[in-house]
Amino acid sequence: MKIGLDVMGGDYAPGAILEGAFDALESLLPGEKIVLIGDEKAIRDGAKKEGMDLSAFDLVPSTEVIEMGEHPARSYSQKKDSSIAVGYRLLKEGSIHGFASAGNTGAMLIGASYTVNVIPGVFRPALVIAIPTSGGGQSVLLDVGLNPDCKPDVLLQYAKLGSLYAKYVLEIDNPTVGLLNIGEEETKGSVAVRGAYELLKDNPTVNFVGNVEGNVLFTGEMTDVVVCDGFVGNIIIKQGEAFYSIYKERNLKDEFFEHLNFENFGGTPVVGINANVVIGHGISRRRAIMNMILQTRDVINADLAKKIIEEI
Repeated sequence: MKIGLDVMGGDYAPGAILEGAFDALESLLPGEKIVLIGDEKAIRDGAKKEGMDLSAFDLVPSTEVIEMGEHPARSYSQKKDSSIAVGYRLLKEGSIHGFASAGNTGAMLIGASYTVNVIPGVFRPALVIAIPTSGGGQSVLLDVGLNPDCKPDVLLQYAKLGSLYAKYVLEIDNPTVGLLNIGEEETKGSVAVRGAYELLKDNPTVNFVGNVEGNVLFTGEMTDVVVCDGFVGNIIIKQGEAFYSIYKERNLKDEFFEHLNFENFGGTPVVGINANVVIGHGISRRRAIMNMILQTRDVINADLAKKIIEEI
């Protein structure tokens, strides 16, 4: 297995990316290897500065970088030798089995559409994240930022995609699915959410248990999969980050709140495309990068893209 890593992506690249890659080595199994993608001089200089031995990695050079503030589509098409473009090229060729980056999110999504493509039958890909629950488990939340406005049929498909992620990555058999709403009654919510409820309750391929409200999120009552549009989902995960920051500022100690630290997530997989891609937070440092790499490894091991192709 080869895991492609964009060394030039993120606010603290390349230093933090290299540090996370070296930390991840300890958790890799024989036959699992990280492929560093980026400016060769910057990588070698960074490794030398920190006293890191690059012999455990493969290195694929690139000559350009898509900066965080650049226009995604324009920069991706113009910078054909950027670390993101090279990473996707390797992914399409089969030279790597998964690709991870904490770089420009828009460019990562454009790259997925231009190269590995959306799985036929998938309306819109989604960003998915596994969030902790107070019961000690994890639940899948999607979409968390890719599509801020979704029609009912897209929300139905998110339920299917989230269920497949829960089944094959989190190993939850027959995961329950809840539709995030402002009330449990099926008549509540926006037009899109009410329409999605009608589709979900009549669909035998999803273990739908009804609407769930915001007050069950992060609790032991949370369903295995929670479906919402990307606008709502992104607010939820950012709110979780805010609670963690407040918790740290007050020097509180509680194991559950430690799980809200985004560094433990590493990144958010893109589901619904023909490859294994994980996008990290732009402010990721050493620990977050390490977990992003390991999460990419888990998605590859689950063969998630293939499972979705078979199901869809």
